[in-house]
Parts: sequence; C-alpha cells; structure tokens
Amino acid sequence: MEALLKVMRHWGAPAAAVLFFTLWCVAEAGRMGPGLHTWEGTWPLILMTAAIALAAWKPYVSLGFTAGLLAGQLGNAIPAMHANHWAIYLGSFVALAFIQWTAGRRTRFIAAGATVVFAGAMTFLMLSWRYSAGVGWFPPLYMGDRWTFRAFGWQLFSLLLLIAAACAAVGLALALFEERGSLFRARTMAQTSLREAEVELIVEQERTRIGRDLHDVLAHSLAVIAAQADGTRYLSKDQPRAVLNALENIATSARSALVDAQRVIEGVHDDGVVTPQPQLSDVGPLVARMQDSLAIEQSESGAPAGLSAGQQLAVFRIIQECLTNALKHGGRGTAVRLHLDWSGPGLTLHVASGIPAAADNPDRAAETRVGRGLAGMRERAHLAGGWMTAGPDGEQYRVTVFIPYGTMIDGRMIADAGAVTGAEPVLVPAGSPAARPDVSLGEAGDRG
Repeated sequence: MEALLKVMRHWGAPAAAVLFFTLWCVAEAGRMGPGLHTWEGTWPLILMTAAIALAAWKPYVSLGFTAGLLAGQLGNAIPAMHANHWAIYLGSFVALAFIQWTAGRRTRFIAAGATVVFAGAMTFLMLSWRYSAGVGWFPPLYMGDRWTFRAFGWQLFSLLLLIAAACAAVGLALALFEERGSLFRARTMAQTSLREAEVELIVEQERTRIGRDLHDVLAHSLAVIAAQADGTRYLSKDQPRAVLNALENIATSARSALVDAQRVIEGVHDDGVVTPQPQLSDVGPLVARMQDSLAIEQSESGAPAGLSAGQQLAVFRIIQECLTNALKHGGRGTAVRLHLDWSGPGLTLHVASGIPAAADNPDRAAETRVGRGLAGMRERAHLAGGWMTAGPDGEQYRVTVFIPYGTMIDGRMIADAGAVTGAEPVLVPAGSPAARPDVSLGEAGDRG
C-alpha cells in the first residue's frame, strides 16, 4: 500500500489528467463534429487537463490554468460552457485533491481559498444569460441575472463547493494516511534505536565493571609483588648484587605496571584497539587551545623528572579538568595560574583560578559547585600514587596535586629516588608530606 501511494503521489496527477482527457473525448465523440479543432469545449478541456497534470508538481501553475480558463471565458476569449460539457469545470476540483494531498500547509490554504473564488466564477458563468446556454437540468433563463442568481445561485454554488470539499477531503485523507505511516515508521525506528542504545549501555556498563574488577585484581597482585620484592631486598643485604638487582627490577616493574594498568584499561576502544593517550608533552598544546577562552599563566620550577606513562596521563587529565572547571564556573577571560614544581620527591601541580562574584557567599558556592570532576581527579591522583587538595582560598580557587616518582603500597610511599638522583629507593612514612592521603580544603568548595 505504501509503495503504491508513493508511486501515485508522483505519477497519479498525470495519470488522472490522461484519464480525464480520454473519457471526455470518448463521451463527446459523437458531438465534436469533425474533430477537436472545431469543438467549442476543446480549450476548456485542454486547460483543465493541464491543471490536473501539474497539480502535484506545480500547484500554483495548476491554479493558474483554472484562473486563466475562467478569466478567458469572462472576457469572451474562450467559448463559454455549453449545456453538455459544463462538467469540465470539475477538473479543477480533481486538481485540488492532488494539491491537498501533496502540497504544504500554506499552499493547501491558498488552493482552498482560490477554489471558493473559482466556484463563484463558475456559478456566474453557468447561470448568467450573457454566457450560459443552460446547465443541463433547466433551460436558459432570460429574466435577468439578479432573478436567476436569487433563485438558483446558492444551489449551484453550494453544489460546486460540496464537490470541491469532497475532492479536498480525499486528498487530505491520503496525506494524513501517509503522515500516519511516517509516524509509525519513526516510532519503530526510535524504539529500535532505544533498544540498541540500551544494549550498548548494558555492554558498556559490563565492560566498565570488568575493567574496574581487572584493575582492582591487578592493583592488589602487583602491590603484593612490589612489597614482597622490596621487603626481600632490604632483608637480604648479604645476597649477591645480581639478586638484589633482580629484586629491584621486579619491584620497579610492578609499581610501573600498577600505574599503567589504569591507562591501558581507559584507552581501549570498543573494537579493542588501544588509542594513544595524552602525555606531559601535550599540556602545552592544551594550554594554547584554551588561551582563547582563559587568561592562562604557565610556569615551571626545578628539573623535570621521569614519570611513567600512566602518571603523565593522570597529570594531563587533571590539568584539563581544572581548565574546564575554570571556564565553566568563571566564564571567558578568567585568569588561571598553572605551575609545575619538579623540585621535590615528585611533581607538585598548582592550579589557581579566579572565583566569580556569585561565589562570594560560601553557602551559595557550596550549593552550586558540587560536582563529579574533583572525585575523578582525586581518583586519578590516588591511582598515580599521589594526593590532591582543592578548595577556595580568598578570591581564588586552588587545586594542588602531588604525583611522586613512585607509588603507594600498603600505606607507605616507595619513592623512586633513582628517577631523580640515581640513589637507592627509600621508604617514606605514610604520614610524611610526600605521602599525604587525599584531603580537601573543604568539600563545600568542590566544583566539577
């Protein structure tokens, strides 16, 4: 049914025009005389046929053919209808049906209004003694147009409008049927998309859960390996140097793998392809891109030391989140100071941004700035073996992050001092500044 309607929508009007013309030629074959060129209804038939043929493609041209026919008859340029072929006027109502079916809303209203005018002109042409030879069911009246219109005008006008309304109703019914089918198809597609999205969400949730479980298992196992290797190395000072070096390599590799596990899990696409992850070298381009929106002042102190790939990713993501939050809460042009300090046992990152005027009220700030960003930043810092503090400080919002050259194992920081000085790794007490746990300058100041 839908395929048939689609074909009829494009080719129905020309087909109806051919049928209209053919039936009239067959019906009037005995009254046309020698041929169409001598028949007085030839031009009305041709114009109405053209009006039907172009109704679906050029609705305004179709209306123009009907208007041209009526204007030509009123001006005596085209012969008026005879009693046996006045029904050629019905071709304009067939054209109206196709216009109501295929045209837009505005064109439909214009066509309906024009048809009312056309019906009035047709009534005048068929009843006026100046043009009409009778309409078939009563003879011509020569008693004056006023008496004729008063007696029969409303009847003929109402009949023409009734025929036009019936044709228009058919066209609108077809249009509504097609629209209903389109809505059903759209609903089906939406339901299908929703089911697919639901399946994808379930798969993604399961993938995330598996990734977190895998990370937890690896983190525990690798932490135990690193702790056992370091403990054995410190308790076995009299062992050969090769054994101590092997234990040191085991501990270092375990700590590095512990940090990189998060990077590998995060960087896997749905198709299993590992995507390149940002590093510290990408911080400069990030700041350059954000300079159009923020007034960023970047600086460094100390000599940059080596961080693992996972730690570099954590630093990049934290800086990215800080700049995003500054733009989100402070707006364009917010001043941001970014400082990387390499002088300690690890990288200390300081990010300070201006607090908007609306945040002067601490209670209001506590209501509007609570978000998920800081929780993710703290988790990244923790997975990299460090800590983070965040909160308002006067007229600025400060974020401080420490990423050590090592990792946290069983509450103790195993600082890889060799990454900076080449010295032996040392155990740092958990309460020392280099191994501070996650703290905050005030949860009310969280924003993300």
